[in-house]
Amino acid sequence: MKVVIQEGYDDVEIIIRCPEATNEIRRIEALLHDCKQTSRLSCTLQGETRLINIRDILYFESVDKRCFLYTVDNVYETVLKLYELEEMLESSGFLRNSKSQILNIARINSICPDFGGRIEAIMDNGEKLIISRQYSKILKERLKLK
Repeated sequence: MKVVIQEGYDDVEIIIRCPEATNEIRRIEALLHDCKQTSRLSCTLQGETRLINIRDILYFESVDKRCFLYTVDNVYETVLKLYELEEMLESSGFLRNSKSQILNIARINSICPDFGGRIEAIMDNGEKLIISRQYSKILKERLKLK
C-alpha cells in the first residue's frame, strides 16, 4: 500500500485507488468517515443505528471478535475493530489499557495501584477496569503522575 500526502490545498480530499473495493478498503473508508465526525461514533443497539457522542463513551471492549462500547446507560456494538478505534481516538483522550480494552481517560474517576504493576481505574459509573502493567506507564505519563 502506498500513501501520499500533498500539502498546500484549500480542502482535504482523500482518493483511494485500488484494484477492487475489498472489506479492508471498506473498513478504511468507514474509519475515514468516522474520523471526519470525530465527535460522534456510529454504533448499534438492538438492531438500531445510533450516533454516540465520544465524550459519553467510558470504554471499548473486544469480546469474541466483536467490539462493544460502554456508556453509563447502555452497551452498544460497533463494526470498527479495536486497533482502528485506538488509532482514531488516541488524540481524543482514549488509551489502550489492555489487549482487549480502550478507555476514555476523561471518564476515570479515580485510580489506585494493583498487584504486579497494574492499576485499577474506577470509571464515572463506578465500574472498575484494570490497566495492565504494559500500559500503566503510558497512563501515568498522560495523567502527569510519577
